[in-house]
Amino acid sequence: MTAATHETRNPRLVTLPSLPGLGGLYAKGVASSGRIAVTRSPVGRALPGTRDVVLPSVVYRVTDVPTSGVTEHLTDYQRLIGERVCDTLPAGYLHVLAFPLATALMVRGDFPLPLLGLVHVSNAVSVHRPVQVGDVLEVRATAQDLRAHRRGVQVDLVTEVSTGGELAYRGVSTYLAKGFGLPSGERAADEAPPQRIDEAPREEFVPPVPTARWELGSGVGRAYGAISGDRNPIHTSALGAKAFGFPRTIAHGMYTAARALAEVGAARGDAYDWTVEFEKPVLLPGTVQVAITRAPDDGAHPGTDAGFTYVGWNGKSGKRHFSGTVTPR
Repeated sequence: MTAATHETRNPRLVTLPSLPGLGGLYAKGVASSGRIAVTRSPVGRALPGTRDVVLPSVVYRVTDVPTSGVTEHLTDYQRLIGERVCDTLPAGYLHVLAFPLATALMVRGDFPLPLLGLVHVSNAVSVHRPVQVGDVLEVRATAQDLRAHRRGVQVDLVTEVSTGGELAYRGVSTYLAKGFGLPSGERAADEAPPQRIDEAPREEFVPPVPTARWELGSGVGRAYGAISGDRNPIHTSALGAKAFGFPRTIAHGMYTAARALAEVGAARGDAYDWTVEFEKPVLLPGTVQVAITRAPDDGAHPGTDAGFTYVGWNGKSGKRHFSGTVTPR
């Protein structure tokens, strides 16, 4: 039996009374990260004695999550990100809402990867229908698709938000745990033997003509942390950032991605797909050049909206910070 089949067969549904708070989860994550013994392998495989990298076969669920009282918090988020102030919860806000449930999975005693040090590498989101203030939600989270990567192990944290019995939002956050390896001979079920697309060499980046320029102050990490609850010290503390090898605090990846989504605005429609890949972190304070462009029509679906591509980069170094797409469904 491979690791993947063990992780995904008949997952156990666990219903929690409410969405957990991130503060206590991070404290638990610090403790659990210190307990996980890691034997690093230069070829990305588990060495003898390495802890088996197997995901907990569980789905966390919280039902009857009210949104009637989120108006002030939602408005603060919308103003910080640049979204239009209204009663619709944008995809970035739904990510913030569901993120604590995913984090609760990552700090379980049987979650094999340390919360501290996990690198957030990408997101893929689908908004199937708008969520409005006043809707009552069900939120779910699970960990899936453990797979080998040339630099370690990748895993997907999947969150879903439903209302009225219908799926409204699905988000897949992909994380990289450097230096880990799957047990020898095991492969994630959907991982083809050839090199995966997420391991393919990137083409050289040629900056396009910018459509926006973001001047991000040193307090952006603290401001987004206060709204999202994600007060990871790499975003909020100069000393904390230096402890993890950064010269200064860095912006939250989801802040930059959500701000790019906000730049697209109403043209994305009520239902849309949104992707982002993260590369070089944005140091704070800092300036980000951004380009939002119409995606070229591939001709496969004439008359449909091909959506938008976006990219953010450092104007001085030319290094790309993030890139992604927004496509109406």
